[in-house]
Amino acid sequence: MTTSKEIEERIYSTFSEVASSIGYSPLHGKIIGVLLVKSEPTSLQDLAKETGYSASMISLSIDFLEVLGVVKKVKKTGDRKLYLSLHGDLLEALKTAIVLRTSKSIKTSLTGFEEAKKDLKDISSTGKDKERIVNTIDVLEKEIKRLDKYMNILSKIRLP
Repeated sequence: MTTSKEIEERIYSTFSEVASSIGYSPLHGKIIGVLLVKSEPTSLQDLAKETGYSASMISLSIDFLEVLGVVKKVKKTGDRKLYLSLHGDLLEALKTAIVLRTSKSIKTSLTGFEEAKKDLKDISSTGKDKERIVNTIDVLEKEIKRLDKYMNILSKIRLP
């Protein structure tokens, strides 16, 4: 028979896998999963206990999750502990994470293409090889710029 703790662990695992699939730390997803399951402000220490990560690792991840707008730090009267709660829309936060990660990759790719074009000027290969490589880079650059336009559109879309 499955226990409620096992189901919670599956939820944490699912959120970890989603975070990993878009290039972020599994811990980011696990924190969100714990906060969703707990459905109330949860202390940093309790998050560490539930996730199996250290409080310092949790603290670093929280800063990023705050930037995404998915968690919020909460103070409880008479308590010196730091508490966290889910804040905002999870799907909106996921969209933001995807856009941020993809935009970073796009910028890196475009910079790499520019560097490759400069490097090609210094290479003494045959004109045909250079032309083929330049054409390939041009096609890739065009497609990446197209993707960038779609990411800009996605970033502005308001989710229902």
